[in-house]
Amino acid sequence: MLRIIKYIMYDILRTRFMFIYFLFLLLSTIALFQLDSEASKVVMSLMNVVLMVVPLISVVFTTIHFYNSYEFIELMLIQPVNRKVVFWSEYLAVTISLSLAFLLGVGIPILLYGANASALMLLYSGLMLTLVFVSMAFLAAVLTRDKAKAIGVGLLFWFYFVLIYDAFVLWVIYTFSDYPLEKVSLALIAFNPVDLARILMLLQLDISALMGYTGAFFKNFFEGYAGFIFSTALLLVWMVLPVGFATRIFSKKDL
Repeated sequence: MLRIIKYIMYDILRTRFMFIYFLFLLLSTIALFQLDSEASKVVMSLMNVVLMVVPLISVVFTTIHFYNSYEFIELMLIQPVNRKVVFWSEYLAVTISLSLAFLLGVGIPILLYGANASALMLLYSGLMLTLVFVSMAFLAAVLTRDKAKAIGVGLLFWFYFVLIYDAFVLWVIYTFSDYPLEKVSLALIAFNPVDLARILMLLQLDISALMGYTGAFFKNFFEGYAGFIFSTALLLVWMVLPVGFATRIFSKKDL
């Protein structure tokens, strides 16, 4: 598996996409620190990049890479290599590449300009979102042989979790505003990895007061190690379920 991962990562690096992604994050982070020296404001600005750009890049790159590697995958499957080994080699190579590009692109400026708890939580949240959306992209890729359809399904995942789901939550809160919705809101957030990451970052910035009574409830629940472990566990579920289904489909699929 390690040898296959090495070849896949070498192929990924040859495309130079990871360098462009790393450079974009690096320059964006440095520019924000140059505009404002206050770390909390920079983290707030970077939060939008993490919540919007990181999932989008993870979905699009993973799907395109999988289909561009189809001939290599078929060649590996001809050899006496287990299907799951080939699939997990692809998954780990893409995950490691995207994670390193994100951590270095955002992490280097943060270390240079001064790291704090909110900045570290930003890195953690971005890393978890990368893992989650790479898993979703692999699921989309193995569902269909058509490259355009797979990209469409991946973008639908991104569009739903980043944009549509929040509109649905706002509609629920507005419609049932006369009822106590703290626990309901918590349950709704658990069904969206992007919201989980957003809440963790907002509470780390200590601006939950801007979120009203529900924000105070979230702060009481998520504050401390219990909330962190709960959120991490949910994000891991969002990562494991899609890639688990994708592994099962790939193992039985006739390529």
